[in-house]
Amino acid sequence: MATQHTDPLTLEVVELIGTVVARYYEEYDHAAAEHSLTGAQARVLGLLSIEPMPMRRIARKLKCEPSNVTGIVDRLESRGLAERQPDPGDRRVKLAAATETGRETARRLREGLTFAREPLADLSVAERTVLRDLLRRMLGDDAAE
Repeated sequence: MATQHTDPLTLEVVELIGTVVARYYEEYDHAAAEHSLTGAQARVLGLLSIEPMPMRRIARKLKCEPSNVTGIVDRLESRGLAERQPDPGDRRVKLAAATETGRETARRLREGLTFAREPLADLSVAERTVLRDLLRRMLGDDAAE
């Protein structure tokens, strides 16, 4: 039988992680609304502002169905924030990409997120590195996605 980790420290860490996640999503949704976006649209736009990617990869990163991503990209495209383009490596594949307006919107949205950035600024580079490495370790291979 597997040992359950219900010691007080583990329970406190789990509770703190849950609180951080809830606050992050609350602020993210609020910042997205200021740009007339849903939280999901803002997250997709944020990914696309980094690099163009196929719908399936977006779906894997967001842990959702590719059909949901298609609808989100359709709405971003109708607002001029995203576009579809052929993949230079495989022209049968379409990539979703942020337009210049989309990249600017994503940048302004990121600048509006203070919940995570401000407390992290109080940590040293070494502390942020340890935190990042611990979170990656907790996520296993998912962190590379």
